[in-house]
Amino acid sequence: MIKISPSVLACDFSKLGDEVKRVDEGGADMLHLDVMDGVFVPNISFGAGIISSIRKKTDLIFDVHLMITNPQRYIADFVKAGADIITIHYESCDNQIEVLKQIREAGVKASISIKPATPAFILEPLLEYVDMVLVMTVEPGFGGQSFISDTLESVRTAAAMIKAKGLDIDIEVDGGITAETIVPAYEAGARVFVAGSSVFKAPDAAAAISALRNAVK
Repeated sequence: MIKISPSVLACDFSKLGDEVKRVDEGGADMLHLDVMDGVFVPNISFGAGIISSIRKKTDLIFDVHLMITNPQRYIADFVKAGADIITIHYESCDNQIEVLKQIREAGVKASISIKPATPAFILEPLLEYVDMVLVMTVEPGFGGQSFISDTLESVRTAAAMIKAKGLDIDIEVDGGITAETIVPAYEAGARVFVAGSSVFKAPDAAAAISALRNAVK
C-alpha cells in the first residue's frame, strides 16, 4: 500500500488552511512540511509556528522534513508543533544517531534523508534508528523541479539494505513525483511519495491524488 504526502511548499500560502483541507479531503495520507533555513539549502520556507497553526486544521500525519543545519536544536519545537515524523538530512550534521534517538525519545517517528549525490550505502549503520528513509529525487531547496532518474539506484540500494536486515522501514521519495515518475520509483522500492506541484497545482486535488494511486495499481 502506498502513501501520498502532498508538499505544502507548492500550495497557495495565502490560503494555507484551505489548501491543507483540500488535500485532506482529496485523500492524502500525510502532509509533507519542508522546513528550510537558507543555510543547508538556498531557500527559506517556514518554521514550527506555521506547522503549529495548521495542526488544528487536519488529522493528517505531519511529515516534517528538516532541511536545516544542526537540526537537534529544534527537534523539541517541531514535536511540540505537531510533527508525527521528523526527517533530518544525513548531510546536515555529524551526530545523526544522537539526533535520531532524540526524535524517537520525543515520541515521534525518525527519518533520515539523502541528497541525490549522496550514496545510499552510507545509511546502513543508521537503519536500526529510523522508521523511514527519504531519498531526494531532486536537489533539495525548491519545488517544481524535474525528477532525477539516477536517484532510483539509491532507492534500490536502500530497499536491498532494509530487506537484508529484516527491518520494517518505509522508503519515501521527494521531488518531481507525477503519475509518470511514480511508477519507476515504486518499482525501485518506494512506498511513500511526496507530491507537490502535481497535487497542489492541480485544479482537482482528489483527482490528482487518485491518478498517483492508480498509476501503481
